[in-house]
Amino acid sequence: MANLHYVWHGTNRQGRKVTGEVQAESPKEVAQQLRQQRIRPTRIRRTYTLPTWIQRKAKPRVSTSDISHFTRQLATLLHAGVPLLQAFVILDRSESKVALRFIIRELHTQIESGVALSQALRQCQEFDALYCNLIAAGELAGMLDTILERLALHLEKSQALSTTIRSALIYPAAVLTIASAVLVLIFVFVVPAFENIFTSFGAELPWLTRAVISLSEGLLSYGLWLVTLIVIGSWWLKQQVQQRINWRRYLHSLLLRMPIAGPLTRHASTARWTRTLATLFAAGVPITEALEAVQGVTGHLLFQAATQNIRTQLIQGQALSYALESTEGLFPAMVVQMCAIGEESGALDHMLEKTADHYEREVDNTVARLSTLLEPFIMVVLGLLIGGLVMALYLPIFQLGQVV
Repeated sequence: MANLHYVWHGTNRQGRKVTGEVQAESPKEVAQQLRQQRIRPTRIRRTYTLPTWIQRKAKPRVSTSDISHFTRQLATLLHAGVPLLQAFVILDRSESKVALRFIIRELHTQIESGVALSQALRQCQEFDALYCNLIAAGELAGMLDTILERLALHLEKSQALSTTIRSALIYPAAVLTIASAVLVLIFVFVVPAFENIFTSFGAELPWLTRAVISLSEGLLSYGLWLVTLIVIGSWWLKQQVQQRINWRRYLHSLLLRMPIAGPLTRHASTARWTRTLATLFAAGVPITEALEAVQGVTGHLLFQAATQNIRTQLIQGQALSYALESTEGLFPAMVVQMCAIGEESGALDHMLEKTADHYEREVDNTVARLSTLLEPFIMVVLGLLIGGLVMALYLPIFQLGQVV
């Protein structure tokens, strides 16, 4: 039997009225769950909800920056000595975004009913397993405010790294998109007008002009079919890549071998990997469990497979630096050296943070150099395209003037 959605009302151990929502197969199961939480149910009512895919589209989305902002505020309040429930009340009053305020109220209701913060977070799809595991470790160690500060710093660093990488791609993508649109307009509207003029000449046109006219005629005749084919082909290729892990592994491997994108991807993945591992290790999570949580943080299949191999070697008794060295050069040599120093000095988390800082700076420098190199390259490409079109369109006119 599928789980149904119920809204319940009851009183907690302090005698205060609480309410909440839960998924269960029957009201009896709801009452049993509440009694396990030492809540005496007074009313249990079934509600009917829309399908999950409709709710996902209708529900306002919460961005990574919103989660980072929420984590930083909660860490500040707890560090100042504000109780957890009161901190959520303050956050609810000060939050302006409806989606995040809804999450805050939902978390407040569950915590007020006796649920731990980590368990309440696991019921919200906006918080990933890494986030929930760190909160659980902070609750067990009695240092929730410290863990929240580390988590907020981790999210801020990750967001800054993602923003840096996106900024390297936005400018050339925007310029090339605008240039392509302008070229299409020229081929569709300008070239046919010149073609009518050239027809009245009755003379043989240069090969460059004939090539441009042929491209214009082909675009007018088959442009819609070409766009449709590109869209369908892109969608099919995306589906195939998502379904075939071998294709994704090959593409990820190819990306690492590319001249500029390769080092940028390697440094960005290394920075995410070391930053996340440092955050988990500093929070008291065992290194093997931390590596299990780090597997998917880079989004790169080669790094994911290497992390699984490293975790296996650590379980067998190998040192982290030795396991990193056996990844066949996937991790830079500096990571291996810093981990070896951290293991010998007992400051592995500190060394991992320093390594993450170094490679985040490398990503920033690479993006800055890339932007500097792309600007003149794009200008040269656009100049050649526009110059070639101008030459193709005006060369017959110049030749006609020489004949006259």
